[in-house]
Amino acid sequence: MSRIQDILGKAERDGMVRRTRGLSEELGVPRALNPVPPLSGDSVTGRSNPGPNNASSRLGSNVAVAPFIAPELPPDRTFELDSHLVAALAPTSLAAEQYRSLRTRIKRVEGNRSMRTIVVTSPSKGDGKSLTAANLALTMGQELQQRILLVDADLRRPTIHRLFGFGDGPGLTDVLMGGVELDAVLVELPEYHLTVLPAGTLPSHPAEMLGSSAMRRVLDTLRTQFDRVLIDMPPVAPLADLHIVAPQVDGVLMIVRAGMTSRPAIERALSGLDATKVLGLVLNESGGDASRKAEYEGYGYIAG
Repeated sequence: MSRIQDILGKAERDGMVRRTRGLSEELGVPRALNPVPPLSGDSVTGRSNPGPNNASSRLGSNVAVAPFIAPELPPDRTFELDSHLVAALAPTSLAAEQYRSLRTRIKRVEGNRSMRTIVVTSPSKGDGKSLTAANLALTMGQELQQRILLVDADLRRPTIHRLFGFGDGPGLTDVLMGGVELDAVLVELPEYHLTVLPAGTLPSHPAEMLGSSAMRRVLDTLRTQFDRVLIDMPPVAPLADLHIVAPQVDGVLMIVRAGMTSRPAIERALSGLDATKVLGLVLNESGGDASRKAEYEGYGYIAG
């Protein structure tokens, strides 16, 4: 039996449910863990001089890249956290406690392995991966003397900047195109001991950008500057983005949604990954009715 099947089997046998519940029962808000509306449309890097030729060479000669115009950098970014970021806004809530428990389990799973870079993804859209990544990053930032970075690498429907109330602005893609320095787009949240790297300008070829040598250099550099780098990635189906980035990171955390994500979808999402990097599964919205619980009994966060 493959290790992936072992993970699914262990979930069913042991039923170790680690529930990242929404605020519906505590604060009276809708139960959907990801209320942010989707966008329309789908430390320092190895630096080089900005220009369209540089961008083309990084992404491959067969990719057409329009001349890059560096975005205007705002002098200062203000932020206002979304009400569902309970790790920061409701730290004594049950939901926040579940994120802290998830943080602890990840530390146990890594053991002697280095887990500086962790991808957070899901089998399909709407599973709550971005909200989980943001709350987990905030929770990790609460640990003393930890340098935590949250990267929005969902270059198709970025959400992190909306959760933190940044508004639109330059980010990861603008760094990869060579027009902006990495330090200029890192957003510091000193109150929460967290740094955020927004997605930036939506590219026309997101998969090629994620697979570029510039992306590898960015990740290599971030490993030297932060103790933990959480990367919010697009859903696995039907995109190639995750499989492009997964070989470059240390671990993958899969978010599934109670009553919505089927076992076949989970198996398909895990099948193309290196099983040794799968940290486990997180069951989202698991505080529902009895029928929903029965359908998903056994799923939750498990040590991979």
